[in-house]
Amino acid sequence: MSEYKGIRGTVWLKALTGQSAPLGGDPASVLTIDAPLGEDNARFLCVVPNPEGRFPCARHGEVGMEEAYTLATRVREVIHEDRDRLKRPIVAIVDVKSQAYGRREETAGIFLAGAAAADAYGSARLAGHPVIALIVGHAFSGAFLTHGYQANRLLAFDDDGVMIHAMHKAAAARITRRTVESLEELGKTIAPLSYNIRDYAKLGLLYKLLHVEHPENPSPAEIEGVQKELIAAIHDARNSPVDLRSRTTSSEALDMRKASIQTRRLLEAQWAEIRHEQ
Repeated sequence: MSEYKGIRGTVWLKALTGQSAPLGGDPASVLTIDAPLGEDNARFLCVVPNPEGRFPCARHGEVGMEEAYTLATRVREVIHEDRDRLKRPIVAIVDVKSQAYGRREETAGIFLAGAAAADAYGSARLAGHPVIALIVGHAFSGAFLTHGYQANRLLAFDDDGVMIHAMHKAAAARITRRTVESLEELGKTIAPLSYNIRDYAKLGLLYKLLHVEHPENPSPAEIEGVQKELIAAIHDARNSPVDLRSRTTSSEALDMRKASIQTRRLLEAQWAEIRHEQ
């Protein structure tokens, strides 16, 4: 696994918007920028490391209490402002290490904070906002669920520094009582266990993999290319259903997620039967 640096979010926020400072009153770990994107004025959101953060467990790129509630606030703000006009795009730039694991966070209810952010993103999508997640680095665990996973479309760099997974490799090895080496071997044949972004793409959850040669120091041409891909994803989202059905109807999903799709069908049938009885 490549070393986590936590700089890609800031790099790409500044590359796409020309800015990288938090709004007044927001924690320095959440950057919110309104900037032109094609014919739209999009809201960009990014969680970044903040060594001076109030909560020690959320200083290195984790999504903690402040980060989650700030994301929820800034997304809800867009929903409220655009309720009677064209719904502007929301772009989540994702490079998040994990959710914040700490006694303070658990006591204060980080699950509520995370749910608030996830619900805000989902509500924006259902309200007609094209929500696009641009995964430029790590997207782990509850941090990704909180920031990015509710997007209409997921874009990710085809790069070894990009990883999307439920947990970090060492933690997954402990939970499964395996060595990291044996887990890596399993990942070669079982796609959901792999930490390779190309294997993740086989699950049918990504809209597109983007090829960027220098993700930590992009060229003007690379930035322009990513902007065009974001604009295309926004257009596609605006002309598609606001739900997430594409993640189970893509050709990759139909091939790799047969059991998951069948399980969903059975659960939906059971739920329909229960509702009918009521």
